[in-house]
Amino acid sequence: MIRVNRGIAIEDSEISLEFIRSSGPGGQNVNKVATAVRLTFDVRRSPSLPADVRERLLLLAGKRAGANGVLAIVARRHRTQEANRRDAVERLVELVRRAAEKPRERRDTKPTAASKRRRLESKRRRAKMKAGRRAEPGTEDA
Repeated sequence: MIRVNRGIAIEDSEISLEFIRSSGPGGQNVNKVATAVRLTFDVRRSPSLPADVRERLLLLAGKRAGANGVLAIVARRHRTQEANRRDAVERLVELVRRAAEKPRERRDTKPTAASKRRRLESKRRRAKMKAGRRAEPGTEDA
């Protein structure tokens, strides 16, 4: 069981780990040893997550989550399976932790008197500058 916070814990059976070959440099070792980890977690069907956390997690995951609601995390930073497995699980926990935080509700605010005054003053200055560019009636060059 993976504990995310006091209210959320993910069962090990909900997570699928697959070891794959990592790309990039590494000599002969990179072609023989599957050290990278692909962690998959079905967010939509997870009984461990409340509905609101599920929705926020899918939004946070972005392109890491498919249309079917399965989140995929690939970890290949380290040279060992164990280190990459730990890294993938930590990244999942961090994502779920961020999704579990309720966003603060935005309260409407009114512009301050000073900001209204500044806005109107800048509009007056701009209007005066533009008015100064206009030709006065009867002074056109023929």
